Amino acid sequence: MDKEEKFKTIEILNGLVYCNTAKKYIPKNITISSGKIQRIDLNIESGPVSPSSLRIDAKNCVVTSSFTDCAVRIKEPGSEYKGTMYAELKSAVGGGITRLVCPPDTDPVLDEPGLVKMLINKSIEFEKAIVTPLGALTQRLGGEHITEMGELFEAGCIGFSQANQPIRNNQLLLNAFQYASNFDFPIWLSPRDPWIGRDGDMHSGLTCTRLGLKGVPDCAETLSLVTLLRIAEMTNARLHLCRLSSLESVEIVRKAKKQGLRITADVGVHYLHLTDLDVGAFNTNCKAIPPFRGQRDRDALTEGLLDGTIDFICSDHTPVDIEEKTLPFSEAAEGQIGTELLLPLTLSWAKRHKIEIHEALNFISNRPARILNKKISKVEEGAVANVTVFGVNDSWIVEEQTLLSQGKNSPFLGYEMYGKVRATIMNGRLVFLTE
Repeated sequence: MDKEEKFKTIEILNGLVYCNTAKKYIPKNITISSGKIQRIDLNIESGPVSPSSLRIDAKNCVVTSSFTDCAVRIKEPGSEYKGTMYAELKSAVGGGITRLVCPPDTDPVLDEPGLVKMLINKSIEFEKAIVTPLGALTQRLGGEHITEMGELFEAGCIGFSQANQPIRNNQLLLNAFQYASNFDFPIWLSPRDPWIGRDGDMHSGLTCTRLGLKGVPDCAETLSLVTLLRIAEMTNARLHLCRLSSLESVEIVRKAKKQGLRITADVGVHYLHLTDLDVGAFNTNCKAIPPFRGQRDRDALTEGLLDGTIDFICSDHTPVDIEEKTLPFSEAAEGQIGTELLLPLTLSWAKRHKIEIHEALNFISNRPARILNKKISKVEEGAVANVTVFGVNDSWIVEEQTLLSQGKNSPFLGYEMYGKVRATIMNGRLVFLTE
């Protein structure tokens, strides 16, 4: 059950708030009104609750700054049968996310200012998560003509991307980087060779051979990555690398960062858990771009996060219609939903690698917000109230009927998860509450 209402005052009682001085979580009470955190202390007088107020019992729950997800496909306009904006924004706040980045591969593509403004304005109407779109780097993502970046930026785009579409023409890519560098526009690209593995189904390896599928070798990523980094170095452009997947890619980016290139990188949360072995008996919910690779690659992604080579974790949320996932593996659509799983998968990853909860949460909150040049949310008096409340030990089963996303394409259907969002507050307004 979920709930969203406008309350004059919201009280969060007995929530666990991380204390930087004590280096631990301490139970505290929080009062929110007028869009801000007005008071944090150990005691709040527990009188009767007025109809215009809400009191949340947060005993044994962590209270933290809300999450930022830098890869959420909302499928509107153009593919509403896969996911409407309302459903996917509802899924986002249900996962504790109050700001998300939308790639430009909608239909029509986000290559005109009017389309960008329409998307932003419609998202504002729902009063849920804030949508920050990426504009298309090339018209219709076709890789032939550069878009009017300045106009798209003025319309509200925070950067420019090709989504999952590679660019074949390196001269055009160089021109785009040079133009973006002149205005300090960030470019967000997934390193993907336009030819190698373009018809592939999964990571090249023993599992791929056993299943008789076409492979995508890791050089399909690394060759493109080297090109992107060289062009970024030549032009001094700001480059964000989306969804690294291989050990060699992590090593290349680590070296490039040490050389001082203006680059950042992310990883999809599924890639911290799954490998090519999870494709198993042609599980189409494990078909992804880039593909899930080997265990050495998965371990390298964790190392990259811990040493700063990779900056943050995203959900890479991609709703897919069930009919497109029930096709033979080679014909099935790629992608997994992830907004509601971003938190529990991050927590389980952290537990497996003995990472403190507050440090793990930074990978889905403060770190991505910093990349977007957005003000870091804090749970402190006077701060804007962007808050997520979750039960760190709350267990739940991933089931189609309980997922808020219109898409049900998750590799974790039937799995038990730990960490469930109880409430999400954006700018002081309740946008999600479970009872």
